Amino acid sequence: MFNMDFSQRIVVNTNEQEWVASPMSGVWRKPLAREEAERGHATSIVKYEPGATFSAHNHPGGEEIFVLEGTFSDETGDYPAGTYFRNPTGFQHAPFSETGCIILVKLEQFQAGDHDRVCINTHTSPWLPGQGGLTVLPLHDFQGEHTALVHWPAGEVFQPHIHMGGEEIYVIQGEFIDDYGRYPAGTWIRSPHMSRHHPYVEQETLIWVKTGHL
Repeated sequence: MFNMDFSQRIVVNTNEQEWVASPMSGVWRKPLAREEAERGHATSIVKYEPGATFSAHNHPGGEEIFVLEGTFSDETGDYPAGTYFRNPTGFQHAPFSETGCIILVKLEQFQAGDHDRVCINTHTSPWLPGQGGLTVLPLHDFQGEHTALVHWPAGEVFQPHIHMGGEEIYVIQGEFIDDYGRYPAGTWIRSPHMSRHHPYVEQETLIWVKTGHL
């Protein structure tokens, strides 16, 4: 088990991690949280080298992906950077990447009853105004669990707040800052239920955020 104590705040700068080989040639991982070696709850950054393929498989507890770089593909299509999708329990595919890609992947973390497949191109979907100068692109909502992209303009300060059900952040661009530190692009932060912080940014920043699931 690795980073599976959800009562603890975890910060991982993936820029400082080494790539770890997966069972498939040309596919590499940076583990963020993992229940068992090749099954169960897992959150990882995954890299496909150009031409890499993964054997056909399904995900008993679902699969959630955000494409960070390059183009990720499977039998259903090609998904460029900025694509978010969810493959529910029972969905089977054999993913690959012709040109190479890097993805944020969460495995076996769907709630019971969450059966919808979701695929969103965040470059063409409408953004909504958030608090202050923030803009938000909702990605998924189910029984108190919320996932979104949040764009922070330079100099934006958010009010101090508490995370009911916890919060998970991946910094895509820029630098996210709060009471506890500074987090450059490539940083993953998991904060437990009832944790508190006062976030802000100095430069334009984009983050992927999930709340209410811990």
